[in-house]
Amino acid sequence: MIAPPDLPPPSAPRRPQTLDAHGAQRVDEYWWLRDRHDAEVVAYLTAENAYADAVLAPYAGLTDRLFEEIKARIQEDDVSVPARNGPWWYWTKTAEGEQYATYCRLADPQRSLEPRQALEAASRGEGEVVLDENALAEGHDFFSLGVFDLSLDHRLLAYALDTDGSEVFTLRFRDLDTGRDLDDVIEGVYYGSAWADGATFFYVRPDDAMRPHQVWRHRIGSPADDDVLVYEDPDERFFVSVGLTRSERFVVVQSESKMTSESHWIATASPEAAPNVVLGRRQGIEYDIDHAVLPGAGDVWLVRSNEPDADGTPSTNFALRTIPLDASQGEVLVEHRSEVMLESVDAFAHHLVLVERAEGLERLRILNLAADGERAEHLVEQPDPVYSLTGGVNPEWEARSYRFGYTSLITPVSTIDYDPLTGRRDVIKVQPVLGGYRPEEFRSERIWASAPDGTQVPISLVCRADQALDGTAPALLYGYGSYEITIDPVFSPSRLNLLERGVVFAIAHIRGGGEMGRRWYEEGRLAAKANTFTDFVACAEHLVAEGYAAPDRLAIRGGSAGGLLMGAVTNLRPDLFAAVVAEVPFVDVVTTMSDDSLPLTVTEWEEWGNPVADAEAYATMLAYSPYDNVVPADYPAMYVTAGLNDPRVSYWEPAKWVAKLRVADTGDRPILLRTEMGAGHQGPSGRYEAWRDEARVQTFLLVALDVPEGSEPLP
Repeated sequence: MIAPPDLPPPSAPRRPQTLDAHGAQRVDEYWWLRDRHDAEVVAYLTAENAYADAVLAPYAGLTDRLFEEIKARIQEDDVSVPARNGPWWYWTKTAEGEQYATYCRLADPQRSLEPRQALEAASRGEGEVVLDENALAEGHDFFSLGVFDLSLDHRLLAYALDTDGSEVFTLRFRDLDTGRDLDDVIEGVYYGSAWADGATFFYVRPDDAMRPHQVWRHRIGSPADDDVLVYEDPDERFFVSVGLTRSERFVVVQSESKMTSESHWIATASPEAAPNVVLGRRQGIEYDIDHAVLPGAGDVWLVRSNEPDADGTPSTNFALRTIPLDASQGEVLVEHRSEVMLESVDAFAHHLVLVERAEGLERLRILNLAADGERAEHLVEQPDPVYSLTGGVNPEWEARSYRFGYTSLITPVSTIDYDPLTGRRDVIKVQPVLGGYRPEEFRSERIWASAPDGTQVPISLVCRADQALDGTAPALLYGYGSYEITIDPVFSPSRLNLLERGVVFAIAHIRGGGEMGRRWYEEGRLAAKANTFTDFVACAEHLVAEGYAAPDRLAIRGGSAGGLLMGAVTNLRPDLFAAVVAEVPFVDVVTTMSDDSLPLTVTEWEEWGNPVADAEAYATMLAYSPYDNVVPADYPAMYVTAGLNDPRVSYWEPAKWVAKLRVADTGDRPILLRTEMGAGHQGPSGRYEAWRDEARVQTFLLVALDVPEGSEPLP
């Protein structure tokens, strides 16, 4: 139990603002907190930070210990596995005491090195520095790299940096022969880029609402004012991105909303040509493309799409077809499957890699383009029943192997090179975990909870191997459940702090995410959003019922849309949880979704609904919006975070929510708000600051859950 401090928590003045919609009125007593330039608002946020620090101050020794434990588990001087790209090997390295990564490369024009040899060379410090994030971050409290893109001849690097967390970047170009930046500087860019040749570069700009809506073309050596607008999407529902096919023959401009998408292409041989559309935009039809060269067919677009098949049957989980570059009709390569989601397709010169999801797990399917015999098409076998795949760096079109990462809740990430022809699996590197970590001391499981409508909801779980299922353990349940995003069971060195102290960790794979295919997503969005929250409550109840968690020692955690989840379930069942961590939570849903001047609002209407135009959508949101459903209750201990420069979830959402919770709370457990005053949605940017931040959260959890001593790992 967290002891209350001597000083009272900050109290935000209540200044009622009446909001009208669909013949009804809402009163927002903390509307005034929206003005980030108001000195009173800044003073209030500063006071909240001071209060949070005061509450946790008695446990500063625990925070320091947890931070040191995290640091002691991680190999601070480390290198990633180098990836071959043309005549070079590229990798990143980290050094003890440095917050950020350094990008390096090693020349191998004869292609004589194998991956392990390149890794050994990188570990010895060979090669040259391409970009040092630490040097770029000097003098800034926040730093983030948004673009890192090598020209096709490997002579220039385009990179873009953000120094305040706003996710608006400054783009620069570095001559890798001299190590000096060119005079070309472009302000106000977003994520996404593509080189067409050694001098032509495509980039993305956001509008005032932070919607990436334009693609521009820059010619190296020319003023930014001379850049050419290549593509603009005026529809406020659509995000625009740009990228290069692995074959390096086409620049692809993708425009997509939550329900509809459209692809355009430009040949890199003709970078000044106008974009060509692949398939015209049709509401509700989603597709993406990759360039492939297929035996007997030549150059084609691989089109992954949910377009209904010839007899009108929906392709909810997506099918794959081929379309010639100069046509709009093609052939089906992979049929739609009702129980298998086709998540993505990667094309190489000699094989295709399909990332699928079935029964909640990702899997890899290989289609060899020039192979004979039984391995022409096959699934890549994995050694464990519950696992997660992570992306690998695969830049080369002519690559004969495919690189991916493999991990689980108890298995550190392994970097694997897989040979599609022979099935040989070569583990190049296993993530080092220092301090004597022994995976056999823990066990991982997949269990299932029953939602109120009978739907079976998967839960991934990890705990000490000797954990008794007697209902006495402290537990932490994590959830997200939006945007079809999957929260897969991956290893975390920092999580060992909790596991070693006897905390059970679980992930609720609730509807609204993508764990069980497109149906899983559709059943947790718009009018069906309540399923996300009741699924999570069912998972929490199941952990208690099966003895994995003590009913009075169960904590929950989620961020962003997962923070919305935290707020909604806390309102539903404040009695079920002892502690809540809500990071940059999207909790003022109705207000944000009603204000089209805010960043991202219009694009989000297809995810949440439009409360301005649709009275039913308004009523649905109002029924679960955490800020609008705060009622008098004995609330759990709560740790809430915000970012003053956050373009995704405005800082005032968590600030208003905490102010309202304090007034309604009938208990004596602390409700804390901590705002990063110089950062955005992702929180602190440096790795040591991120570890320190995680140690603070773990301190809050361990003390709130009354873990014995709250300081030392259990024997």
